[in-house]
Amino acid sequence: MKEKLTRDIEKDYPLPQFIEKLRRLADALENGKRFEIQIAGERVSVPVRASYSIEHERGEDEEEIEFQITWPLAKQGS
Repeated sequence: MKEKLTRDIEKDYPLPQFIEKLRRLADALENGKRFEIQIAGERVSVPVRASYSIEHERGEDEEEIEFQITWPLAKQGS
């Protein structure tokens, strides 16, 4: 298995694409299926066992809501 490089990017999408991605995510969650998405040229596969959270931040000039999906990486050799 190829080792994955560290990555931290933020990608903006036009509203129709953002809605389509959220809709596909919701469909996968409702059906208990793996969710696959391509972000900035890299395909990411979210396992069913992922954890989901929502974060809210407020600063002096803006507010932010992040929908977060996290899961442990598969170990090499397993």
